[in-house]
Amino acid sequence: MTVGSEHASGSKMALSNSSIAKTYNRLFVELADPRTNDWFLIKSPIPGLTIIGLYLYFTLKWGPRYMADKKPFQLQKTLVVYNFIQVFASCWLFYEGLDAGWLRTYSWKCQPVDSSTTPEAMRIARGVYIYFLAKMSELLDTVFFVIRKKDRQITFLHLYHHTVMPMISWGATKYYPGGHGTLIGVINSFVHIIMYTYYMLAAMGPQYQRFLFWKRYITTLQMLQFCIAFLHSSQLLFYECGYPRWSVVFTLPNSIFFYYLFYDFYYKAYGKPEHRKNKDKKENGSIQNGIANGSIKTEKKDE
Repeated sequence: MTVGSEHASGSKMALSNSSIAKTYNRLFVELADPRTNDWFLIKSPIPGLTIIGLYLYFTLKWGPRYMADKKPFQLQKTLVVYNFIQVFASCWLFYEGLDAGWLRTYSWKCQPVDSSTTPEAMRIARGVYIYFLAKMSELLDTVFFVIRKKDRQITFLHLYHHTVMPMISWGATKYYPGGHGTLIGVINSFVHIIMYTYYMLAAMGPQYQRFLFWKRYITTLQMLQFCIAFLHSSQLLFYECGYPRWSVVFTLPNSIFFYYLFYDFYYKAYGKPEHRKNKDKKENGSIQNGIANGSIKTEKKDE
């Protein structure tokens, strides 16, 4: 190779590196919200993606292999405390979302992001960030399934939900921490209050089984939230307020897909309405003090 060709090759490489650096700077610095961009796990996508990658590797490969010849962990006290923390966090997020925006100054038709550093705007931005951290913490749901050898609970729906939500909330924190898109987070927090309360009661022991008759309604509530999310996001197609209209390219298909996954789970878990009525009658006629057909009836934990 001649000196000239080496120089040309070096120039092309330098130009390529420069283009990559400019693109990276544009995507992850210039377009980001400067108020939140330096917060923990937000500046670069690499830490978050690494956590999710390790989560998937543990869930699908290393965890089951490690637990193959071991007894499942019980973790009763740990699960009670964990679910209580999730209930507390969801209550706080639900309250903050309503009190800081949706019951006060926010428009239900179309709401832009307040990019100022006023206490009100920063309160909402912090709420979006805490919501992201909550989604990251919920990866522990699956970790507990693995070490308790509850493999049937680790469905495609479960993994999709637990990997997509942290990425969506990361993007919201980094680029649009506030505004129109926060409503789904508020609704989701309300659903999680109900859901993690159920899980906490289920973890407290069989004496609480009689209080857990409302499991199927959690899935119904989850489907309802995606209907609301779809309708609310659709308003961006008709109203202009400064919130990015292109976001519907992601939110609308994702709402439809989530609804389909939860409907499919509901159908498989509880069957058609007429089958469900027959099942309820059969169970009501055979269950006495937690005994069903001569065996203790236990509640499975699904998502």
